Amino acid sequence: MASPSPAALTTADLALAAATCRETLAPALDADWTIRAGDLNWTCQRTLDHVVDTLLFYAVMLATRATAWPIPARDGDPAKSPAELLTIIESAAAILADVARAAPDGTRAFHPAGMTDPEGFLALGCEEILIHTDDIARGLGCPCAPPPDLVERVLWRLFPWAPAGHEPWQTLKWACGRVALPDRARLGPNWYWHSAPLSEWDGKVKRRAAPPAWT
Repeated sequence: MASPSPAALTTADLALAAATCRETLAPALDADWTIRAGDLNWTCQRTLDHVVDTLLFYAVMLATRATAWPIPARDGDPAKSPAELLTIIESAAAILADVARAAPDGTRAFHPAGMTDPEGFLALGCEEILIHTDDIARGLGCPCAPPPDLVERVLWRLFPWAPAGHEPWQTLKWACGRVALPDRARLGPNWYWHSAPLSEWDGKVKRRAAPPAWT
């Protein structure tokens, strides 16, 4: 099991994740963004567009206190360039951060992985940005090295069953089915998050019933 960190995820962490996305991908704006993002079936541009969709979707869930899957506020915009999308990701992250900041104590909202609190949505937003930034970076051939402290806290919050003893960034990618670890095989597409508060974790590894859209 990963070692817990006393620091909760904050709105500043979401802004940091968005800034990391820009810093990682901006040097590759002249590359071919129509190639696949890592092992995904999506192009690099579609993957970046998806990150915007997801951040706004999380904001809608939390702002409306959704109890079931809401209609998405946005479903991609192929006309937007990668440069524009990098800016929009920062804007979408700011929207989700403001919604989380304004949510009263005890607020919960629907997420398919469990009824989620504001910190859970911040963690999900950070993970969405960091993992898909890495997918895109692998497609474009540029390095991705997010802040280790941020990575460790996202890992602990969303994957409390993750194994200890490995570098946090590699462990987070393992937990999201991207890589193998020296002593563990790469996970299949049924990996999942624990999005509800950690106090509600039952000690079991969560698995999804259907593969994600990007596989």
